[in-house]
Amino acid sequence: MSEKHGFEDLRNRYKDVLSKAFTTNNIDLLDSFSKNINETDRKAAMDQAYRDKLLELLIEEPNTLENFVSFCIESCRRQMVTPTMPVVLLGDIFDALTLNKCEKMFSYVENGVNIWKEELFFVACKNNLLRMCNDLLRRLSRSQNTVFCGRILLFLAKFFPFSERSGLNIVSEFNLENVTEFGGDNSSTLKDALDEEMVLENDEKSKLNIDYNLYCRFWSLQDFFRNPNTCYNKIQWKTFVAHSGSVLSAFSSYKLEAVELQKSKLNRLKTMDIDVEMQESKEQHYFAKFLTNQKLLELQLSDSNFRRCVLIQFLILFQYLISTVKFKMESQELKSDQLEWVKETSSLVYKLLGETPPHGKQFAECVKHILKREEHWNSWKNDGCPEFQKPKPPVQGDPSDEIKKSRKRRRPVGDIIKEYESQKKSYMGNNELTKLWNLCPDNLAACRTKERDFMPSLESYMVCESETETARRTSCGGWGWRALRLLARRSPHFFVHTNNPIGRLPDYLNAMVDRVTREVAATAAANANGESSKHNDKAIKQDNEEEITEEQMEVDLIKEGDANDIEQVPDSTHAVEDDYDKTTRSRVTTISSSQMEALCSKLTDWKKLGSKLGYKPDEIQFFETENATDPLRAKNMLTLWFDDDEDASVENLLYILEGLKMTEACEALKNAK
Repeated sequence: MSEKHGFEDLRNRYKDVLSKAFTTNNIDLLDSFSKNINETDRKAAMDQAYRDKLLELLIEEPNTLENFVSFCIESCRRQMVTPTMPVVLLGDIFDALTLNKCEKMFSYVENGVNIWKEELFFVACKNNLLRMCNDLLRRLSRSQNTVFCGRILLFLAKFFPFSERSGLNIVSEFNLENVTEFGGDNSSTLKDALDEEMVLENDEKSKLNIDYNLYCRFWSLQDFFRNPNTCYNKIQWKTFVAHSGSVLSAFSSYKLEAVELQKSKLNRLKTMDIDVEMQESKEQHYFAKFLTNQKLLELQLSDSNFRRCVLIQFLILFQYLISTVKFKMESQELKSDQLEWVKETSSLVYKLLGETPPHGKQFAECVKHILKREEHWNSWKNDGCPEFQKPKPPVQGDPSDEIKKSRKRRRPVGDIIKEYESQKKSYMGNNELTKLWNLCPDNLAACRTKERDFMPSLESYMVCESETETARRTSCGGWGWRALRLLARRSPHFFVHTNNPIGRLPDYLNAMVDRVTREVAATAAANANGESSKHNDKAIKQDNEEEITEEQMEVDLIKEGDANDIEQVPDSTHAVEDDYDKTTRSRVTTISSSQMEALCSKLTDWKKLGSKLGYKPDEIQFFETENATDPLRAKNMLTLWFDDDEDASVENLLYILEGLKMTEACEALKNAK
């Protein structure tokens, strides 16, 4: 009890000093009063004193609220209160004020966006600010308080960085709970009454019948708009095409002439010298409401704003269907006839938008520009939502450019094989093997030719004149393959038992080149000292002539191979350097055994993760049949993914798990070492 009374006494003293300091705008008075007290107790008492003082200001002096929050911000900078206190005060203010006063007070929050971005406030206050804005949005009506809602969303966009995960739909999920209910009573009496009443006279020559069937087709389209993935189903696609044709046909048949009549009235007012600008300025822009009463469809077809909303929904749906989205399944792809229908229907929709007054053509161009801009955001999202950074000017000969080129996504092997088969050639998965396999239609006959019946000496093939030439040769896959065959035939050092395993092939070849070079140098020194006889000199001379002949034959064969080389398909093969680069990168981003065990033990829905990683249903079934338990199945799947996928890394796996909301698996992977 004594501690409680002591805290209340301290809070009351702080409140009195705070009142004096705020009234006189003298923050030094508050700072000097709180220096002799423990920091934890001081901040707790000061926080409560600020909230108590705010209650008094809300009743007595509501015009000083902004100054009071600014006073609290300065107290935070002097370490007198916790950094979250200004946002807590703003939340209390918005809870106590009416919506009209909240809209005025929110200007203070907007103007102080740079303050909230400061290091002192950003980390501590970002969640509180987000919660405060969401509470405001729940109180507001999207149709009545549209401007205020937009201001709140714009503030959040300015405050949070683009890569902030709380504002991103990472795995491209749709709001499937947004169900549009319609046609509550579909009895014959209602349909008959609807068929009798809903007849619109468009011209004296033609009439448009709006029956119950059109009404149902019109509102059933909302199911496709809220979940575009249903369009990839064959039966659902046919339903969507039929309903879209009926609705767009109704739009095409029924022109919005009522608006044109209003324009003619305005033109008559101009002839009467009436200030038309005053009339036009009083026009209220509004957003169409989706009311599904059966008898309102006639009025909705006459509403230009409502029609524009529906037509834009079509365009957004079409853009999603034909765009490349990272989290789409392989089966979610339109066929050629479906793509042609989407193209034709898009042209019709843009035509209808251009015919919808007012300023139809300008509005259609604006929509086209916005959707084009949306494609760039979609590409950014497919790349994992990287942070925006100012690009650096390119440097001539920058090696990073080559690394970026080598990291581009590889084409599927099946597509490469089909492309080679169309040229009546074979693809072997490697540049050198592909070239060798396609030199001659009959490979066995090519192997039996006399030109290939030779073998160069070890010294003439391995010895290099400089270290640069050695590095260039050992990094070449074709040269390394020939060098290994030659070492196996003529080197006594190839089949030697050793406890030191070979790390990388270029390192091993460099070591062998150095060894052969040293042996050649030693032999040459011995010959210079006269240790060899004349008979040996003659034999060496003869051997050198044979080696030169053999080497010349090899050079001629290589030149002939280059002359008959096949035309390489762009992006179809990958150099060995790329493979080594991938190996180096995989060491940095590979997953350890402890991380794998911890992740698999917490990975309950491994099938869902497998589909996101790109595995087909038959592959997932293979993992399930080959392993007894779910952890073993997940381990088998992830092991293959890390071995085969170029983009496989712990960072990308965490990104995917976070998008799938697998929180336990994420934490297990992060905490494991």
